[in-house]
Amino acid sequence: MNSLLTPAVAGLSAGGAYAILGVCAIFTYRLVAVVNFTGAAIGGCGAFVMVVLTEHGMPLLPAVAIGVFAGALAALAVGFMTTIWFSGSSASVKAAVTAALLVGIIAMGLRLTGGQHPKHFPDLVGGAWLRVADVQITNASLVTIAMAVVLTVAAELFLARTRTGLELRALSERPMAAELLGIRVRLLALGVWAVAGAVTSFALMLIAPLRSPDFASLSLLVVPALAAALVGAFRSFRAALAGGLLIGVVEGLASGLVGLNQYRAAVPLLVILLVLLWSQRGARWDEAR
Repeated sequence: MNSLLTPAVAGLSAGGAYAILGVCAIFTYRLVAVVNFTGAAIGGCGAFVMVVLTEHGMPLLPAVAIGVFAGALAALAVGFMTTIWFSGSSASVKAAVTAALLVGIIAMGLRLTGGQHPKHFPDLVGGAWLRVADVQITNASLVTIAMAVVLTVAAELFLARTRTGLELRALSERPMAAELLGIRVRLLALGVWAVAGAVTSFALMLIAPLRSPDFASLSLLVVPALAAALVGAFRSFRAALAGGLLIGVVEGLASGLVGLNQYRAAVPLLVILLVLLWSQRGARWDEAR
């Protein structure tokens, strides 16, 4: 029993990060109507800025702060392109732009960070919170899960209870009308990108020591992020939270099973496939009738 429980609990750290990334993906989609493929790559930029600064002797706390700020700036650059350069384009065109930017960011990131050689990431919250037999719940697991829950609740309250949240909803649903009403459309849109970039950067700083911390691997965490967002149909923050945690646990279980551990990276892809098949069940049922 412990042989399966241990990797499943270990998967909670990754699951918390997936949930954070998924919530950020929904936040961006609901407020600026863009499916953002660059989310994890932007977070990787911020995380690697932090690593470079610590390698050059900077204390951890200011290095983390500068890394988070760098992630926000990188997200602002992507947001500027979609908001200003492609403001009149459709959602599919904007999604394609972010997909193309993902490829470019990974190529530049690999060049600047030394290829696929993993970097040494410091543990921001090392140690174990609880140990029972061979099972341990790490501090990283607790922090990522708590951060995912807080972010989910904060996003829901922000959109439903604040004036800025209501303005942002108007921006995504009726951008032209929002501009005519005097809402600062571009400024708010860029703010959404910056917040998502900062949060994603910090999340990747937490999870990087537990994974293969090279730039490409961190950037491709966009796959489980979008899988979690799909579980929430790009609408429900709570469903994305649950989906991210579930993907992390299933990945952990797969890593603990002989013969399946090498296929753990396929778990998010299977989730995407299952969600898409489930979403088409009504149409298939109608065709069968």
